[in-house]
Amino acid sequence: MRLLPEIVDSAQAIQEIRRNIHAHPELRFEENRTSDLVAQALSSWGVTVFRGLGKTGVVGKLEGDLGPGKMIGLRADMDALPLQEHNSFAHTSQNPGKMHACGHDGHTAMLLGAAEYLSNHRNFKGTVIFIFQPAEEGGAGAQEMINDGLFEQFPCDAVFGLHNWPGLPEGHFGVTSGPMMASSNSFEIMITGKGGHAALPHNSADPVLTGVQIAQALQSIITRNKRPIDAAVLSITQFHAGETSNVIPESAFIGGTVRTFTLEVLDLIESRLRELSHNIASAFECQAEIKFSRNYPPLINHDAEVQFATEVMRDLVGDKNVDNRIDPTMGAEDFAFMLLQKPGCYVFLGNGDGDHRSVGHGMGPCHLHNPSYDFNDALIPVGVNYWVNLAQRFLEKS
Repeated sequence: MRLLPEIVDSAQAIQEIRRNIHAHPELRFEENRTSDLVAQALSSWGVTVFRGLGKTGVVGKLEGDLGPGKMIGLRADMDALPLQEHNSFAHTSQNPGKMHACGHDGHTAMLLGAAEYLSNHRNFKGTVIFIFQPAEEGGAGAQEMINDGLFEQFPCDAVFGLHNWPGLPEGHFGVTSGPMMASSNSFEIMITGKGGHAALPHNSADPVLTGVQIAQALQSIITRNKRPIDAAVLSITQFHAGETSNVIPESAFIGGTVRTFTLEVLDLIESRLRELSHNIASAFECQAEIKFSRNYPPLINHDAEVQFATEVMRDLVGDKNVDNRIDPTMGAEDFAFMLLQKPGCYVFLGNGDGDHRSVGHGMGPCHLHNPSYDFNDALIPVGVNYWVNLAQRFLEKS
């Protein structure tokens, strides 16, 4: 790896920031302490700070000493998850029921490390915009920042994001052009029938039986309506009905998620879900009320920015440690909203398999959204170097 000695030397200080954030997790749009920490650090390094975009978001603006030029946006997410941590090492969560189980503490720390280095080395043209975003975990914080004028106030020529990725070897990078993460969508189906005595079912319109038929039929959308080469997931995750064994209830509820890589496939699935639910309910003398929520769009990387980022990654860690055709994932990410506004690229940085965790970690695996997860601090100098190299080389073209 071609790591800058100054960044390697500062890694311990950035690790302390990361563990500080990990110990004090905050949920979406509640990142007040984290935002204060980020703003104070940026200000101390002479980076101009802007607050209030997306409620608790922080933006740092750093202009080079060589005059005006291009503007690059680098984004990190700050929020934690509503999860009880199972780890017991020194930096475990001090906030019950809240945990940095997705590595946003590491993302924030690495971008701060890049801001510190670039503030000390301003021999570039143009401007670096450090975007510290709230509410990635289900709050669409990226869209909230955009709604508040992020790109009007900071008209970036391109934006870049990064996420640690357990299972990918430590310090390796993964990326692909086009769809890299799926759209995230949820559905709720409320089935209303006519309740009655379970021993006299002919007097009722059974919403439970109706719900079973709908649940089975929805899978036919994936196997019979969608083209086999178009990836999609439809998962039913909730089915609630009834309170006792001898009563057919008045209603039943089905809930779940839909993931796709294209809006065309999403349109098809939503249309068929509505049609099947209504028609099956009608056939069983019930009614179905459907709520379909489109939460995050698919994350689609731009070809030119992927090529550029891949060159930066290969120069940093070597060709064999960069996979530029990594398999897309059905997970979702609200950086997708920024890529709808600006060209850019989102990459994975390998977090390893969990061997890095200190004594005191929980018994579970080191997977994202797992109560035994912890960010791998060995990634800090790699991630900081990536951000620094990316910004410097992008702005060289100014």
